[in-house]
Amino acid sequence: MLIDCDRCNGGVHMSKYIHILIVEDDEDINRLLCQITKQAGYIPQPAYSGTEALLYFEKQMFDLILLDLMLPGKSGKELLQTIRRKSDRPIIIVSAKEEQMLKVSLLYDGADDYITKPFDAGEVVARIAVQLRRFKRTSDNSVLAFKDIVLDLEMKEVKVSGKQLSLTAREYHLLKLFLSYQHKMFTKENIFESVWGEGYYGDDNTVNVHMSHLRAKLAEANPHETYIETLWGLGYRLKK
Repeated sequence: MLIDCDRCNGGVHMSKYIHILIVEDDEDINRLLCQITKQAGYIPQPAYSGTEALLYFEKQMFDLILLDLMLPGKSGKELLQTIRRKSDRPIIIVSAKEEQMLKVSLLYDGADDYITKPFDAGEVVARIAVQLRRFKRTSDNSVLAFKDIVLDLEMKEVKVSGKQLSLTAREYHLLKLFLSYQHKMFTKENIFESVWGEGYYGDDNTVNVHMSHLRAKLAEANPHETYIETLWGLGYRLKK
């Protein structure tokens, strides 16, 4: 997955580390947030409307979202509610609105934090770090479950119908990726860059082989269930 950040003076960057979706229709503020997050070591993806942001969210994986409220297409509040129905990734509102009741309402809707414009660059970076740390701590102390699959993040064990499954490191991380984003469809590019941590150059064989081995092991553990389905020409997703 390539992150196009031309409009925030960054050229094209390979998606490899922490990905942040920046939803802000003001180009100057969006560019500034891109610069701030890049300087902090993150990978920003700018979006200039709620509709554009939702398209990115549906196709890519983000670790955190910076979200303005006054957006064309779909408002920030609507986007917050839509994302919260599908993901628990941290969302920080960045807005000029200072009304206390609005802040409370957005927190009830699922926002994790609120930054008021004009903002200080150091505060933005600090609040991002706090939310990422909080989310990682919550994730590390939990398990991922889907149907009769249980993946223990602390023990790094996978069980299907109560029986332990023997997986290679790549197979484990493949399964973890799918269980972490249960509503997403993954392209082979998404999978390779997330699991292998390298740029994808169109070599489908590596992904195909590991996906085949993982699906075979899941099928052997429970032949009556299908866990991962292929969307031909698109990629893979969990089969609900």
